Amino acid sequence: MNGTRIAAVGHYQPAKVLTNEDLAGMVDTSDEWITSRVGIRTRHIAGPDEPVDELAAHAAAKALAAAGLTPRDIDLVLVATSTAIDRSPNMAARVAARLGIPSPAAMDVNVVCAGFTHALATADHTVRAGAATRALVIGADKMSEVTDWSDRTTCVLVGDGAGAAVVEAADQPGIGPVLWGSVPEMGNAVRIEGTPPRFAQEGQSVYRWATTQLPPIARKACEKAGLTPADLAGVVLHQANLRIIEPLAEKIGAVNAVVARDVVQSGNTSAASIPLAFSKLVEQGAVRTGDPVLLFGFGGNLSYAGQVVRCP
Repeated sequence: MNGTRIAAVGHYQPAKVLTNEDLAGMVDTSDEWITSRVGIRTRHIAGPDEPVDELAAHAAAKALAAAGLTPRDIDLVLVATSTAIDRSPNMAARVAARLGIPSPAAMDVNVVCAGFTHALATADHTVRAGAATRALVIGADKMSEVTDWSDRTTCVLVGDGAGAAVVEAADQPGIGPVLWGSVPEMGNAVRIEGTPPRFAQEGQSVYRWATTQLPPIARKACEKAGLTPADLAGVVLHQANLRIIEPLAEKIGAVNAVVARDVVQSGNTSAASIPLAFSKLVEQGAVRTGDPVLLFGFGGNLSYAGQVVRCP
């Protein structure tokens, strides 16, 4: 064994769709105001009877089915989320219980919008170290539950959903080395805090940081995988805002890549955004088996993590 690979992916979104026109009836906004500033047109919203672990379990079950595996084949469950209201049991344990996974290591990873790429790196390291054989890596968030729906600066951004990947050992590395880090002194730029917890951010600070500081970091993640940005077939950035995604992708220099723009239909789903968008690209055939794709998460804590993966 020389590495790990993503064997399969899956995603899930709640049935309820909230449009910009719907939001215009709730707060002082309009479709033109929202699309011109963040590029979002719709988002999926979970109901009160759809907790985070249910979203996560649906996505995980699809990934397992796509991989041709059963819950018994999994011995590590990692759930990236920042919207787990209860402290215990954690989301990973609840997902394992829903799916019937026997005696897995079960851990949550809270790095907010960069959570999935952190969790994916953790699974890669764990399997390569021999501490697990197959891992379910899930990004799931219910941002609607931590949003002030009277605040037009934040409520227009968010959506709910989940995405998942099955990680297993491979003869050739299918998950490249992670490049990760943070800017702790600027961590308050994105927050989910208070009682009840509420999402808030300093939008301009995040925009400037993402579009100026992150391009060279993303390019270095490609270098660690032995590739140039021009070699990439796909780029999946955290789906925060179309006005961040498009200039960031351009500055990375991935001139031949399909750039995920799922934010337009799904909004900002935090830790779910990268696996959700990646799974959709795979499902649509926009990227093919073996294609190199950059996954790059950034945001909360002003953390970032990225790696190049090969498509399942």
